[in-house]
Parts: sequence; structure tokens; C-alpha cells
Amino acid sequence: MAATPQKITTFLMFEGQAEEAMAFYVSLFEDSEVIGVTRYGADGQGPEGTVQFATFALAGQRYMCIDSPAKHDFGFTPAVSLFVECDTEAELDRLYAALADRGAVLMPLGSYGFSEKFGWVNDRFGVSWQLNLNLSL
Repeated sequence: MAATPQKITTFLMFEGQAEEAMAFYVSLFEDSEVIGVTRYGADGQGPEGTVQFATFALAGQRYMCIDSPAKHDFGFTPAVSLFVECDTEAELDRLYAALADRGAVLMPLGSYGFSEKFGWVNDRFGVSWQLNLNLSL
């Protein structure tokens, strides 16, 4: 039996950085890939060559993104974040360093009572990530 397509997918809206963000995210996680990209043409609503619509997978989970042709007064917010369970401390440290680079630290790596090791960052694109060491393995 074929797998049922996902019905709810996280959708990320960028302003000209969708392709760079996708490539960065895919480089960080195993079982990740850019699945498909449709670009704006010369007569499109957005700048030619930017991402009109794209689908990618991180650790097997699908996401969608676009480069919005419309400028807007809002961006990503930590009220919605991507929560990553890390199997090892080395994995957590690697992801935290990469995602925090040119981003903003919201909670530095540490023990917070609810987790032995946890960190929260906004990456260079403004996407919010919570990274947690999974000790329940």
C-alpha cells in the first residue's frame, strides 16, 4: 500500500532567501533532500529565478517554502518553532552551533530542569529552533 501524503505541512515564507535556507537546512540533517522547486519566470509575480514554491524534507519530514513576491511587515516568530530531539550531545552541539551562527540565541545551551541539555535559537533566516537532548532512548 502506498504511503498516504501528509495532510499538514509546515510552510515557511521567505523574502528572497528560500533556496539558501532550504540548502542550509538540508545540509544539517540526515534523510533530507530538496524534493522539488518551481521558480518564478520572467513574467512571474516574483523576481525571476526566485522560489515560487518548493518542497523539501528534513529527517524525513516534509516542509514547503516560497519567496513571497509581496513585502510584508511580519516575519518568523519564536511563538512557532521547530523542535528537534537530538539523540546525542554531539548532534545537539553541532546543530546548535550551525543554527545559531549569524542568528540569535534565545536560550543558551544548558540544563533547564525540564531537560538535561536544551537550547533555543532563531537562525540567520529568522526561523526558530528548539534543540533538546533526548535521554529517553
